[in-house]
Amino acid sequence: MTKIETVSTDAGEARITWHPAPGARRVLALGHGAGGGIEARDLAALAAALPARGVTVALVEQPWRVAGKKVAPAPKTLDTGWRGLWPALAKPGLPVVAGGRSAGARVACRTGAELGAVAVLALSFPLHPPGRPESSRAAEILGTGLPTLVVQGGGDPFGKPAEFPSGGTYRLVGIDHGDHGFAVPKRAPIDQDEAVARIVGAVADWLAALR
Repeated sequence: MTKIETVSTDAGEARITWHPAPGARRVLALGHGAGGGIEARDLAALAAALPARGVTVALVEQPWRVAGKKVAPAPKTLDTGWRGLWPALAKPGLPVVAGGRSAGARVACRTGAELGAVAVLALSFPLHPPGRPESSRAAEILGTGLPTLVVQGGGDPFGKPAEFPSGGTYRLVGIDHGDHGFAVPKRAPIDQDEAVARIVGAVADWLAALR
């Protein structure tokens, strides 16, 4: 049964929707992107599947989203909100994996080591603005200092898997034909359910292998 918790931060009130796992071994905290909320297909699928595998999933809504605003604030403010709710994520006393999709992935990468996360999950990491590969954010992925998994759509205009740099402590899994939201076109050789299953499988296997 899910539980909703409101947390006060210096950026405003945030919200955590807990999907608890019986006998949980770790918590996976997932933040949303700048263009959507926790209903995103990848976040929802992970929250539905992982508790049965011993992982409590905490879906985090940033203060700007809770307040009903349409536009995300600057990265510094997003980091402030995430830092403020971190004690609630750590309260169960379990190892916490910091994660998120798009802008939420960037927040997790920037703050994971500082906050004591054991690893980072980056879904649809926005490596660069569409059409501007010269404006790379690769340093955020390369600089996590933690075991990091990147799950990236093969057709993501914010950065395709082949555009990511080599080196660092991260592992990259590509989801063929997926866009920034992991949607696949109808003509693709895999359907939407298979694409989502690949995301869940990759994340579950990676989490199970963490020490």
